[in-house]
This record gives sequence, C-alpha cells and structure tokens, in this order.
Amino acid sequence: MSGFDGVRNVRAAKTFADAFHATAAGVPDREALRTFDGSISLTWAEVRQRTDAIAGGLAKLGVTHGDCVALMLANRPEFHLSDLAAMTTGAVPFSIYQTLPPDAIEYVVRDAGARVAIIERSFEERFMEARAKLPALEHVVVVDGGGEAGTLPLSEIEGSNPGFDVEAATAAIDPDDLLTLIYTSGTTGPPKGVQLSHANLLAGVRILNQVITIPDRARVISWLPTAHIAERAANYYIPLVFGATITTLDDPRSIIQALPQVRPTFFFAVPRIWEKMKAGIESQLEGLPEEQRGLAQKAIAAGVARVRLEQAGQDVPQELAEVCTRADEELFSKLRVLLGLDAAVAVNTGAAPTPVDVLEFFHAIGIELAEVWGMSETTGAGTTNPPGRVRIGTVGPPAPEIELRLDTDGEVLIRGPVIMKGYRNLPEKTRESFTEDGWLRTGDVGEFDAHGYLKIIDRKKELIINAAGKNMSPSNIESQLKGASPFIGQACAIGDARPYNTALIVLDADFVPRWAEKNGIRDTSLESLARHEKVIAAVEEGVARANEKLARVEQIKKFRIVRGDWLPGGDELTPTMKLKRKPIAKKYATEIEGMYAG
Repeated sequence: MSGFDGVRNVRAAKTFADAFHATAAGVPDREALRTFDGSISLTWAEVRQRTDAIAGGLAKLGVTHGDCVALMLANRPEFHLSDLAAMTTGAVPFSIYQTLPPDAIEYVVRDAGARVAIIERSFEERFMEARAKLPALEHVVVVDGGGEAGTLPLSEIEGSNPGFDVEAATAAIDPDDLLTLIYTSGTTGPPKGVQLSHANLLAGVRILNQVITIPDRARVISWLPTAHIAERAANYYIPLVFGATITTLDDPRSIIQALPQVRPTFFFAVPRIWEKMKAGIESQLEGLPEEQRGLAQKAIAAGVARVRLEQAGQDVPQELAEVCTRADEELFSKLRVLLGLDAAVAVNTGAAPTPVDVLEFFHAIGIELAEVWGMSETTGAGTTNPPGRVRIGTVGPPAPEIELRLDTDGEVLIRGPVIMKGYRNLPEKTRESFTEDGWLRTGDVGEFDAHGYLKIIDRKKELIINAAGKNMSPSNIESQLKGASPFIGQACAIGDARPYNTALIVLDADFVPRWAEKNGIRDTSLESLARHEKVIAAVEEGVARANEKLARVEQIKKFRIVRGDWLPGGDELTPTMKLKRKPIAKKYATEIEGMYAG
C-alpha cells in the first residue's frame, strides 16, 4: 500500500485542483499517464510539473478564471495535461467531438465563448475552417506542431510564464465554479452545453466509490471520446482523485486488443463493444475441434442456466453448480484472461439497452457485466447495479445520495448533488428541464421492479405509438434485433402512427465481410453484401428469432438492409452512437415508404 487514501482525498477536496495537487503530492512517483505503446510515461509528479508549466503559458495568452478553453484532441496524454492546465488557471476546459464538421465545431466554440483552443494536427483543417467564422477565438494551440496558419505550438507556451502563481490561481477556484461543459449529442436539435461544477463531479466520484470500492494502484484505459461524460468521469476524474494509472488509446477501434495488455481495474463500454466481444469469443470457440467445441458450448449453456436461476432467486442444483465450477477452472477463467478483464472489480455498460443474452453470457463466464444509467446532466451518475447484486434487465437502484421518482407519465425524475447548474446560454431550456419543486426531468420513461431497481423503457420522445394507439419501445425492439444475429450491426425500428413495425438494418461491418470471405463470396463490400441473397436470408432468420421474443404488436413485419455502414458522428449516429431518428427518417424516406406501400 502507498499510504495514499483516495477516499480521504475526495472527501477533503473542495475542487478538482485540490484533489489533483493532493494526488501529485501523495503518490509523486507512481505512473500517472502512459500511451498504449509505452512511448510516453509520466509520473504524477511529472504531470503536476508539466501542468503548471502549461497553465502559466495559458495565463500568458490571457486565459483567466471563468474563461472557456476548447479542446479537440484524441485520447493522448496532452489531453489530460491541457485540461488540467486550463483547470489550474480557474478556466473551464471542454472537449469537442473529433467527428464534428466545421459548422458544428463553430457552434460549440461560439456557444462556449472560448478565446483559446488546444487541438492536434489531425483536426487542424476542419478546426481552422471553423475558426474563420470565430473572431472571438484569439489563439489556437497545436499539441503536435503549430506555427502555421496562425497557430502556436504547445512547446512554445509550455514554461513561457515561470512567474505564474499556481497556488493563488487554484485557491481562487470555488466548488460551485464550472469544471467543464459537456455538449449533448444533439439528437433533437443543436447541442446544449451542460454546465457541471467541481462540486457536481466530486459528488459523482464520491458516490461511485460508495458503490464500487476503488483499489489502490487502479488501472484504466482512456479510449472513449473525451467530450462524453462517461470518459471524463470513469477514465479521467476518478483516476485523478485516486491516483490511478491512465493508459491512453488513440485508436478506439483497438480497444479489444488493448484490454489484455492493460488489464483495467474497471471498464465501461457501450453495448456494441460487448456484443462484439461475445461474437469474438463464440467465433473462436466455433473454430475448435468438434469435441472441444461441444464441451465449451455445454459449459456456457450450464453457466447461463445457473445465471438464470440466480436471477430468479432460485437455488442452483448441486450438480449444475459443480459443472459450473469445473467450467470456470477449465474455460471461463481463461476467457477472462483472454479478454483482459480478469482483474476488473467492475465492468459496466450503458447509453443504450444491452441485449439480455449478452448480459447472461458474460455473467455465465464470470464477468459481472452491469448496466448503469445516467446523463450528462447528472455527471453520468444516477443508478448503478452494485457488484454482487446485479439484476439483469435493470440499470440498478438509485446510487447513494441520489433520489429518483416517476412522474405521472412514467418519466424518471432525479435530484441530488450531481445535477447540472443548467444549460449554457439557454435559461428557458433549463427551466423546462426542472419541475417546480426542483427535480430534473430526464426524458426517460422507466419503472421500478419489486426490489427497487429501475428499468428504463425508452426515451419519452422516441416511444412508438402505432396507428392503433399502442405504445412500444423502439430501443427494446432494436436491442432484440441486434442480439438475435451477428449479421445485424445496427437497427432502427419504424412504426410511429403506422399499422405495423418495420426496420432499417445495417450489416455488421466486422462480422459479415469475414463470413462472406469464408463462404466464397468475392465482393465483400457492405454495399454488395446488402443485396446478396444469402446475407438477406441470414438477416431474415435473425429478424424471425427476434420476433419470437417480442409481443405480436412489436414484431417486425418488413425490413430493408441499408447499403453501407452507419458511423459515429455521421448522418445516422451521434458521436456516442445514438440513433438520429429524425434524420434517418428523412434520409431513408423512400425505403421506409416502400415497406408500407400496398
């Protein structure tokens, strides 16, 4: 043990600047930041030294208490150094999604009122196009270059102001001062700037630690977009308080390969990642000799049977328990090592429903995958399935210090110390988001089970109400579709004011081309495969399996396979992979109407 106490740190700190300085003093020689390839490694003392030097440079550029500093960086050590430096001056750093086009970059920078931005060269062209329409943006700092097109290299400002008084700057920060802005993904209009204070996010860290005990020398991977609250909370603010080691991964597509090398202490991923992990394991097992494959499949089936009995509160027969114990020794423990999750104390998923079969699969092999629920407006906190008490199909009970209740229409209302200070420059939207007695309207419709665990039904504005007036959850239907076939990568259920439900389906860009190659299909492009009769038949089988698990009124009567892929930040998906339902309906109007013709 190091003697450093993260719990005491989060309780004693009034601001994240306090917490950061306490961590740097408490574990100065511990590795704080490292790149996945190991080319960069910084201790907490070195992070403090560089942060102070960059903060002085920002102050020299005119950054002061309360200013906003825009960041457009991939997951790299310079993000943490730049964010911490801006925070040290008392400013408000906020991140821009890497996939945003110039007009969207312009919107969020203008809305925040940023006078300084810190970016990397790979985003420079788009960012500078936006800058041309941002006269108030005075300086653009480039972390891996600069000096051209009116930019400054980070190396030029770092250490340029040795007289900067760090202690005075951080002492002036108040707990109610803004720590960051989180711009919503904009599924229903322009993104809104969620204003979160130091007090909000310190409460979020404190609350999480009451659910999940964070051990000394924890390890995390920084790989999600830093503009997303899940990344900032799980892989930045928590490690900052507890002195964990952060491995930065600049290519999120390689996360499955990175996990076994880092072996994180806790790990959060959206459902699609877990679906791909499950498919990957099943594919590997499928390649085993027949006898071994049969034994593995029986072991997993036994594990799932055990999980279902435990979830139902029933006793597990001794014979089944013994089979599962042997399976854990001979197979499951090896799978956990293979995935890199053998040392994880908590693994979570959220942002969209996770298919039940995916949750059961991971529980069966000894990985207690737990759904959580929260929003940018709640610092990501809300409900958490506690380790050892996970109820599959729910997002867990209210976290400590959090109050939840349901409105008359089932909308989930929440209050507690994590709730945002409001939307930036949108006082009317802020007022609309709260009840008269101070509860935040989440926009999610939910219900509580007999154990007090919350189940999210869907977004209030996205519920399908068919021509007969029946309410349905599109995300539940889509979850069933994606869980029913490895061929289905994305699905969008259609049916509002319609006589029956249909779906737009996107092929899985990883699985289907590999399957096609193995089956002798020459053209493995998604565009071509979307028209291939064998692929269409496989998707049809998946839709039929999903329909078996859906009520008759929810079932998909017709579908169309989209030619190509849907990418985060594109026309159909937000950067956090939520469906943009209205743009999808407009873009694919011809295909949709074709499914209802006649």
